[in-house]
Amino acid sequence: EVLTEDPETAFCTLANREDLNLEEGSIHHCLYQFTRNEKLTETNKLLCDVCTQRHCGPKKNIKSEKKYVYTNAKKQMLISLAPPILTLHLKRFQQAGFNLRKVNRHIKFPEVIDLAPFCTAKCKNVTEGNTKVLYSLYGVVEHSGTMRSGHYTAYAKMRSVNNHLSDLVLQGQSLQALETEPVKGQWFHISDTHVQAVSASKVLSSQAYLLFYERLL
Repeated sequence: EVLTEDPETAFCTLANREDLNLEEGSIHHCLYQFTRNEKLTETNKLLCDVCTQRHCGPKKNIKSEKKYVYTNAKKQMLISLAPPILTLHLKRFQQAGFNLRKVNRHIKFPEVIDLAPFCTAKCKNVTEGNTKVLYSLYGVVEHSGTMRSGHYTAYAKMRSVNNHLSDLVLQGQSLQALETEPVKGQWFHISDTHVQAVSASKVLSSQAYLLFYERLL
């Protein structure tokens, strides 16, 4: 769906992206790169229907004449609807010649993450005036091994129910107090039938493949 946006706000976010600590090898750096502003020029120019019609006349003449107008453009992928559950899937492979190689590098991720710098300024389910969209970590999937074989394990937090979550996300109601702390609970490491209680620091040092966050604010 193509919408006409105000050029002044089309590339604006809920919070200032320049204030982020963009440490390379962090989830913030990954999200920043994924949502960065791109320029489409030369062979990547955008096919512009409006420019084409202005240059060639009505659409019915375009196909027969095969005249299309391409123009320089800017592109940015931002979040327009903050989800109740945020799932982040990290790319754990890279091309090495004709083969794929697993990426074992540790990516830093926090217990509480603010999605506001990656949300459009007109995010649909964020109360007007809010400049934070907070999520608390509750699950991690880790993979050990190679591209050909390996083993999946998980970390899950046993936590109290967030009574505000449904009101906030499903009904659009705002919270009275700002929640900046992760939801309290005990972390567990699950490997097949083996379950063991672990510390939060153990979870945050894992080689995350999938991250699961629930919305706080």
